[in-house]
Amino acid sequence: MINRRLFLGGASLAAGVPLLGASGCATARASLRSGTTAANTGALPVGIVNETGRYPDSEVLVYVVGTDLTTNRHCWVDSDGTPRPVSLDDNTDGGYTDYAIPLDALPADMTLPYMSGRIYVALGGKLGIRIVIDGNGNPALQLPAGWVESDHGYGVLHDSVEFTHDASGMYCNTSMVDQFSVPIGIRLTGEADQTTGTFVPGGRDAVFETLSADPVFSPLVVDDLRVIAPGHGLDAGLFPADYYDPYVDRVWSHYAANDLRVTTNAGTFTGRVQGDRLVFDGGVSPFSRPSTRDVLFCHGSLAAPNDGITGPVAAILGAALNRSTLLASSAQPTDDPDTFYLADITNRYAKVFHDNTVDGRAYGFAFDDVAGFASYIQDHGPAEFGITLTPF
Repeated sequence: MINRRLFLGGASLAAGVPLLGASGCATARASLRSGTTAANTGALPVGIVNETGRYPDSEVLVYVVGTDLTTNRHCWVDSDGTPRPVSLDDNTDGGYTDYAIPLDALPADMTLPYMSGRIYVALGGKLGIRIVIDGNGNPALQLPAGWVESDHGYGVLHDSVEFTHDASGMYCNTSMVDQFSVPIGIRLTGEADQTTGTFVPGGRDAVFETLSADPVFSPLVVDDLRVIAPGHGLDAGLFPADYYDPYVDRVWSHYAANDLRVTTNAGTFTGRVQGDRLVFDGGVSPFSRPSTRDVLFCHGSLAAPNDGITGPVAAILGAALNRSTLLASSAQPTDDPDTFYLADITNRYAKVFHDNTVDGRAYGFAFDDVAGFASYIQDHGPAEFGITLTPF
């Protein structure tokens, strides 16, 4: 299965920036488009609906950027749905590119080519996308980092949808892994008709109000612009670097005397803490005691290699730590959302999104797809893809 952690397996982005940072706002624009563009291999009809209630279509800018899967080079997509290779010569707008398509100029037959990347939407201002040269000497996308105060688009409401579209199908999700600003729902039709990511009425306000009232997580709220993910907040000095330490200490102490069983597609692996490492049988690489940063980013000691053995165990451990279920159950993964986020130390940033989406699914951290709780959908015979900017 292709998931968020595998979306960006092609050319990497420059500068460490992850890719794939009025009245009349609701329009009659169809949520799903018909029609194709024959010149673009695999052209998938895509449409965007603006129901924000804040911005007219003329003030909503759309950017489609990522990796062209036919060339494995970074690209941007024009209003014809054609992927264009990026170039340093594209930095024409004060040192930044101008890849934006105003929503009111988005064609009714807009399509996505075979590519992996993001569709950004910016409300009321431009995003700063720059082309730089990567370590291999190729032109590369340097994308927005909304969690960085010096970023060009820091003062602009913006968010994105991640996707991979190739000959095997369409794989897509909304994401709060880095930040949250604009409530977005997605719909994919083809072999099935699927929708995810849609917020409940008043959901955006509830996210901001809940986290603003939390003494630990409130520094992550940036006015009415966005909420920064706690990992990025930690790096910026806005979130305690030792937040998860007491919980991890309790987990490590508990499993020094008790077995932890983790079940993946490859089987069930049994582990115990030996010294300062969690050691499993079955060829799983041992895990060092994770730091708070490791937990929040699901990286470091919790990095998940694409090996079919250690990687899936790492993902399940990362999810259990973010959801704080490891002390409640020695058999992982757990799949009852009523048992998630109950501990005093837990990822309340992720929790608030699950609490305020219609289907209870969200991508609040990188391993939120464990047990199927991510706002992710896929279709092996996609016909149409729709994005809705839902009411604030």
